[in-house]
Amino acid sequence: MLEIISKIFTLLGALGVFLYGMRVMSDGLQKVAGNKLHQILNFMTQNRVAAVVTGFLITALVQSSSATTVMVVSFVNASLLSLTQAIGVIMGANIGTTVTTWIVSLIGFKFSITSIALPIVGVGLPLIFSKVKKRRDLGEVLIGFGLLFLGLMFLKESVPDIKEHPEILEFLKNYTNLGFLSFALFVGVGAVLTVIVQSSSAAMAITVTMAAFGWIDFQTAAAIVLGENIGTTVTAYLASLGTSVNARRTARAHFLFNIFGVIWMAFVFRYFLVFIVNISPWDTTGFLAQNVDTSAISKINLPLSLSLFHTVFNILNTFVFIFFIPQIAKFVIRLVPQKSDEVSQKYELKYISTGIQDTAQMNLMNAKQEISKMSNITENMFEIALTVLNNPDKKMDNKVKKVKQLEELTDQMQEEISKYLAECSKEELSEESIENVNVMMRIVHELESVADGIYRFILLSQHKYEHKISFHEKANNEIKIFSNLLKEFIKLNKEYLDGQMPNDELDHAFELEQKVNNLRNDLKKSARKRLQKGADVHAELLYIDLIRYFEHIGDNSLNIAQALKNIH
Repeated sequence: MLEIISKIFTLLGALGVFLYGMRVMSDGLQKVAGNKLHQILNFMTQNRVAAVVTGFLITALVQSSSATTVMVVSFVNASLLSLTQAIGVIMGANIGTTVTTWIVSLIGFKFSITSIALPIVGVGLPLIFSKVKKRRDLGEVLIGFGLLFLGLMFLKESVPDIKEHPEILEFLKNYTNLGFLSFALFVGVGAVLTVIVQSSSAAMAITVTMAAFGWIDFQTAAAIVLGENIGTTVTAYLASLGTSVNARRTARAHFLFNIFGVIWMAFVFRYFLVFIVNISPWDTTGFLAQNVDTSAISKINLPLSLSLFHTVFNILNTFVFIFFIPQIAKFVIRLVPQKSDEVSQKYELKYISTGIQDTAQMNLMNAKQEISKMSNITENMFEIALTVLNNPDKKMDNKVKKVKQLEELTDQMQEEISKYLAECSKEELSEESIENVNVMMRIVHELESVADGIYRFILLSQHKYEHKISFHEKANNEIKIFSNLLKEFIKLNKEYLDGQMPNDELDHAFELEQKVNNLRNDLKKSARKRLQKGADVHAELLYIDLIRYFEHIGDNSLNIAQALKNIH
């Protein structure tokens, strides 16, 4: 009993080293790639073929189809990708995930792993202590790569030879001769296995190892691999919870694409296996024979043939469905309809609702989208406040209430976005990304201050109307000039929230700030002169308070412009 428990924990430990190595390698590759992920994203907007190629490249780059699909769901949630584009990328990701399988099969089962893995870790170790960040990231990739194969070696060693346990072989054979039922059973095993380990690559490594050691035959292993294609969709589904309707549709499209592929394969499974065996350049003796002990040479080549099966299936599946992307999109739109209350419900932080993702660039892009939304809210608040100031009426209470709600929302947004950015800063980021986090924190703070200023001046406008206070005609004209100046300032900042503000526009921002200061001084002088001539003291003091809030909004706007100059 103790021996069995020991073997189970040894197997789990080996799997843990494998998964940890894959995670370290994937994180390192994402850091090395940096902004290139965003550049690749721009390429995918061209057509469906480009989207498939992009999905393949990103997955091959980060060595994780789950990371790619979660990234795609996040892009759709942030309105950076359409549903049809996302489906194409997911198709490419399915092909890209086969790269990991080939690496495992070619190196893990054809060479002595210890002769490769430990030297790779040895090369990576000094690099992670380098002062140059790119070298540290490269060191992380190499160490992750080495750990991945050490985990694979431990996995191989923890799986006992089937000859020592003939009773298990007999047990498995009871379920391998049931025709279609056997196929469905092992597809289910593959799906459950992937859901448990949360990595199709790790599940594939387990499958390949079991096949290589004779625990399962080629047909059974192939069925399990198909199930792993279904199981990997769970990660994207979990990432889509609480996101926009299109993001949820993207996750459903991923599931449908993979499940449809398994369905059509079920009808041609035996013939497809014969096809793979025939085109395989390796010795495949006994792969499709019933109750035949596979030769030693075939056992070594079985992982390669499984990789070939995996790759050819995903390429064919993509080729079949790439022509039906619009139809798949229409189907998932019907499958996941937009609820009537999703449009009218109170706005929530939707772009960062899924939490910190594995991709640093995606996290910062999500934050930018949220900040852009916050900027739109402050602009809307300013328009409502000006309407109340210039055209007061009995219905203004609803508008004041609306601005109050929006101001409370900006408070909430500042807190949530700041927390999110603080979590982002704990991740491994490039120097540019670290600076972007600091700049975005400053912008969020300034936007919240703008919202506070707007709410205060709408309260002054309400007070003015309720107490029947009227300004001098010249004062009303001065306020219109001032408010138009601030509208221009707010609009200028809004235009550059997605990118760096150029020097000429920053100069324009300084000019606007100078105009604000000059106008403030002139208007205060005008108010004092009117007071000296016997004007209403209450009205002029309220007027000066209004100018003061306008000035604060101008100061905050300049701070935002200066921050935008430093964003990358």
